[in-house]
Amino acid sequence: MNHDMDAIADRLEAQFPGKVSKASAPDQPTFMVPKDVALAVLEYLKSEEKFPLLLDVLVVDYFPARPRFELVYHLYRPQDSIRLRVKVKVEEGQPHPSVTRLWPGANWPEREAYDLYGIVFEGHPALSRIYLPEDWEGHPLRKDYPTTGKRTD
Repeated sequence: MNHDMDAIADRLEAQFPGKVSKASAPDQPTFMVPKDVALAVLEYLKSEEKFPLLLDVLVVDYFPARPRFELVYHLYRPQDSIRLRVKVKVEEGQPHPSVTRLWPGANWPEREAYDLYGIVFEGHPALSRIYLPEDWEGHPLRKDYPTTGKRTD
């Protein structure tokens, strides 16, 4: 991590003592955050640390591990070209707060996560499928989604 990122990490730890931890990543600074403070951490990063851009919201499926999913937020601060990654573990069936009020551009990535993985975002302005028809059964990017034959569950 560069000097700026070390300072950001120190301020995050001071603001959320014992809640934010650095995660190993080869490409950019990454922080693990528990679900109960995730929205507060993301709000802090936008307002206090001046990360105005949310580049993407991704999902990683660690089936059969528990918690099953990991939400990954990629943030960017263009004035000094700093990228930051925030990861949050989410259990299957456990809703997660939407960040669309912070970054309206999260609308479609959150809908994509809902459609393809089944992650429900509380407070999303229009959470609905984005790729598949509304009557589609299941979420095709889950690791346990059948890829051949009929579903048996």
